Amino acid sequence: MEAMRRTIWGMLAALLLCITATGCSVTTKDPGYVPPAPLKPMEQLEKAPLADSKSFSSGTDVLSFITADRTVACSLTSARGEHLNLPYEQNRYTDSANNKLPIIPVAHCELATYPAPQPGDIKDDCAGTHLGYLGGVALLAPDTARYGACRSGVTSMEAAYGPKGTKAGPLAQLPVLADGQTLERNGLRCSAYNGGVACGNVSAGVGFFVSPERYELIAGPPASGPSPQPEAPKTP
Repeated sequence: MEAMRRTIWGMLAALLLCITATGCSVTTKDPGYVPPAPLKPMEQLEKAPLADSKSFSSGTDVLSFITADRTVACSLTSARGEHLNLPYEQNRYTDSANNKLPIIPVAHCELATYPAPQPGDIKDDCAGTHLGYLGGVALLAPDTARYGACRSGVTSMEAAYGPKGTKAGPLAQLPVLADGQTLERNGLRCSAYNGGVACGNVSAGVGFFVSPERYELIAGPPASGPSPQPEAPKTP
């Protein structure tokens, strides 16, 4: 009981000191405060501060990161056809047979848990089987964005951080991109925010947002075709 009295008197003394001190203020939570809604993905990519890319390159031209909650891992990298230069997965990007293919900048993300692709977003018949087009991966090129791909088995992120993940391997060594920060490479950007990752080509308005619960594909404004020519006047 005596200890409680000393605690109460201590709190009152601290409050009195705060009131009498110059510049002291007491803040309380506003029960009616509603936090602002998250920015739309392309707005986030345009406005978010850029992180120092040196921390994410590992001495290569590829920028790779993982989110703080270990749900999404992404790389701002390059592609030759369907071959991606991913430092944490085996690939055929450097095979001499692919030297004739053009190199394009891409952003690639994988998820540990993920939603299934919507029927309208399935872009491959998986060698005519129409089976095995799964979610969990997203790919951005300068003018297109897609979600899902044909595969058998789990994504690398699912193997590392899914329900039965090992919590080990190359993905476990990736640097964390803090929430709200953005990376940029060759005109493409990725930002960790709103429980997931947004990647996009801001100038073209093309991008995607992925999270364990949902995904969104942003197609950009429709291409403007040539203006229709006026009809020639008809003669009787």
